[in-house]
Amino acid sequence: MINEEVYRLNFFIENGFIRKECKSCKRHFWTVDPDKELCGDSPCVPYNFIKNPPTRRAYNINEMREEFLSFFERKGHKRIKRYPVIARWRDDIFFTIASIACFQPHVTSGEVPPPYNPLVISQPCIRTTDIGNVGKTGGRHLTIFEMMAHHAFSSKEKEVYWKEETVAYHHEFLTKQLGIPDEEITYIEHWWEGGGDAGPDLEGIVRGLELSTLVFMEYRKVGNTYEKLPLRIVDTGYGLERFTWISKGTPTAFEAIYGDFFDKFLKKLNLEKPDEKIMCELMKFSGMVDVADSKSLMEYKLKVSKSLGIDIESLEKIIRPMEIAMALLDHTKTIIFMLGDGLVPSNVQAGYFGRFFIRRIKRLLDILKVSIPISELLYMQILYWKDQFPEIMEKSDYILHVAELEVSRYEKAIEQGKSLIVRLIKNEEIQKKASIPIDTLLKLYDSHGLPPEIVKEIVEPYGIKVEIPEAFDAMISALHSSMSIRKYEEEDILKGIPSNLPPTELVFYSNPEAKSIRAKVLYSDNNRVVLDRTIFYPEGGGQLSDTGVIIDNGKEVKVLNVKKSRGIVVHFVDKPIEIGKEVECVIDWERRKILSKHHSATHILIGAARRVLGDHVWQHGAQKDVNKSRLDITHFEKISDKQLREIENLANKVIQECRPIRVYFEDRNIAEQKFGFRIYQGGVIPGQKIRIVEIDNWDIEACGGTHCSNTGEIGLIKIIRTERIQDGVERLEFIAGEQAIKYIQSQEDLLNDLSKILNTPIEHLKKTTINLVEELSKLRKSIESLREKIAELLYLNIKPEFINEFQLYYGVFDISYEELLKLASHIVKRNNMSIVILISKLDGTVISMIGSEVMKKEISAGKIVSNFVSIFGGKGGGKQDLGQGKIPLSKIQEIDFHKVKDFINNMVIK
Repeated sequence: MINEEVYRLNFFIENGFIRKECKSCKRHFWTVDPDKELCGDSPCVPYNFIKNPPTRRAYNINEMREEFLSFFERKGHKRIKRYPVIARWRDDIFFTIASIACFQPHVTSGEVPPPYNPLVISQPCIRTTDIGNVGKTGGRHLTIFEMMAHHAFSSKEKEVYWKEETVAYHHEFLTKQLGIPDEEITYIEHWWEGGGDAGPDLEGIVRGLELSTLVFMEYRKVGNTYEKLPLRIVDTGYGLERFTWISKGTPTAFEAIYGDFFDKFLKKLNLEKPDEKIMCELMKFSGMVDVADSKSLMEYKLKVSKSLGIDIESLEKIIRPMEIAMALLDHTKTIIFMLGDGLVPSNVQAGYFGRFFIRRIKRLLDILKVSIPISELLYMQILYWKDQFPEIMEKSDYILHVAELEVSRYEKAIEQGKSLIVRLIKNEEIQKKASIPIDTLLKLYDSHGLPPEIVKEIVEPYGIKVEIPEAFDAMISALHSSMSIRKYEEEDILKGIPSNLPPTELVFYSNPEAKSIRAKVLYSDNNRVVLDRTIFYPEGGGQLSDTGVIIDNGKEVKVLNVKKSRGIVVHFVDKPIEIGKEVECVIDWERRKILSKHHSATHILIGAARRVLGDHVWQHGAQKDVNKSRLDITHFEKISDKQLREIENLANKVIQECRPIRVYFEDRNIAEQKFGFRIYQGGVIPGQKIRIVEIDNWDIEACGGTHCSNTGEIGLIKIIRTERIQDGVERLEFIAGEQAIKYIQSQEDLLNDLSKILNTPIEHLKKTTINLVEELSKLRKSIESLREKIAELLYLNIKPEFINEFQLYYGVFDISYEELLKLASHIVKRNNMSIVILISKLDGTVISMIGSEVMKKEISAGKIVSNFVSIFGGKGGGKQDLGQGKIPLSKIQEIDFHKVKDFINNMVIK
């Protein structure tokens, strides 16, 4: 796929560049320096820009971003706003990992034109793959970074620009704009792949630091082969933080990114910046070491310690706190962008990483032994970035509240999990190996929130070792880095249907009020029919399909279900219809109306939930059914009764206002620019044109479902139930229209029935119920008191038998299970050396309990019951302190007390 000619550009030849092979890494690169033998990238060379920047002047991060954007604006590029860091328009990645991710897959596939062509952007990106290296390399690895980029999308019809212009623009920006000398710049040949797309690229290197990547995307990777894309795409990436770093020449990128704020942050952590000479020496060669390789890292640190005349232990004490501080800077910025763009922390998908980073911040603070609320560090970050990203400041209340809530949940999880660690210590395999394996450490943290440091602290006094790998956090991150992509079995729907059928005309869109139409049968088999046009809405977007009948010469064929695949609507029917016939299609209009009301009600509810709970609320899922519907939303805590009532009242207010519901098709780019990415509440919508459902001044979504023409048609919304279906997701079950009225009437019937049963007016039901509950509580207390007295009387009449140092209490009684349990409990409380076996004549229940001193002898009540009832054909078991079982009533008379004594005696001896 790759050959020299791919990279042999006229720009290089005309400007005196020579193609060479690096003597160290053997990669090919282009340079104007004939004496250069190394490619200029780390690890082949050290960072030669530290305290020696090659640019004309130093730039802060805002200045560098503006320098880049303005430069490309002057070159005819349209500046566009950043996309969210949460990639909601994608179903294959959680976060925006590169600027090109904003345009994949719809633009890069040629399906949708780009918003502008060419364009320039500075896009905040999040990558979790290098989390273990963040802080250790001074800024070469970051979780969140800005990718400055210029993109051009060329087609057969229109060539925008390609390799020559791309490299020329890049070189001009570095040399004429920033003042970097030609001989300092090398271009390394490389091959790039990402998001399924691929192409050759050139990496721009200056003084050991890779500043940019110029990708010429022209292939789609399919399996192990490459197919030509319909477009030739210029996909560039200029690292804003790296450009700022090289312009300032500071020891670390964080000092360049944050300036004076870096020192303020260190002060907040009770840290002082180390001697600059030490940091310069460390960072100069940091690009030449693989920090993920502990052996390589240690060799590097030993080398630096010798050159500085500092022993390795002292060096570690200096640099480790700085590494943590830089990781904290990175992670706190990551969190304010994640939460600011609407992420709700949870245990699944993108939400997992929100929780992961908040917990990692807390862990790092604990390692530093710094007691400071995370919200303070986050607020410092918000204030620092507020002028460049004012939208983050607008979400500050949500960011700070959720972060502190997550910390409290984390601390609670640790306390609850400590008992789990104690139980783990008793595990025979762990005791045998005297260590906890890494898989167990990962599971303890991933499933129970128990950090390895806490595990180590608890188990090591018991002689059990815990080795925490350097890459522990990276290993945790990798467990959740890939997204499960839903695969639709479209082939099964169309299997056996001719592939040359035209797309079905969707009359339910063009004429949504039509109850019946005439159509022609294009295909039919035993249970499927394809028509040239249809009035039946196919299942999709969480909405059930229409049903009804197809009338063929007066004979009705039932339509049971409808689905759509690749433009073809398939009707699932109860009998075949002759191909070529013209038929009449009639939908179940009442069902359509109910589903339409429930679908429009869903849009109203999501708008109401957002206004009551906050802008972080997103639709997580929905199902519009006939009898009831559900809406799943992202939210960080359980919805209170008060909030639920507010949501319901607000939704019904919108219904009463009879707001118009407009449905229309809009160009995807225009829709995204006008309404933002919130239109994708229901998920990713394919196509250049997307169908927009707009409730006037309330909610706008890309949606393919059927809807009312105004909110008043819905009539009423009633939320009937709410539950937390998973961490970070709340479910609202609701009904609308006539179904809501029927539900309210059923609740009225229930109240009337209760009123009659209790012989009290409806308005007094609450008071009467309270009185009944209080009386019931008193009765229960009386019953409990009587059981205590019965237990005491029975206890006094049972004569225990001595078995070694223990005392056996045995008896068969004509009492209930509850009274049996009370008696057994009474005995072991009075006598900690007791072994109890009690049997009920009423139902054959067997209960065993043992006193606290007996338990120390590793005798188990559960095993006593299990073995005892098995003699009589029963089943039972339990824990050490309590065993329960049953034997047939017919067997009770067969029980011999002396045999019971011998049985217990044998168990005690064992």
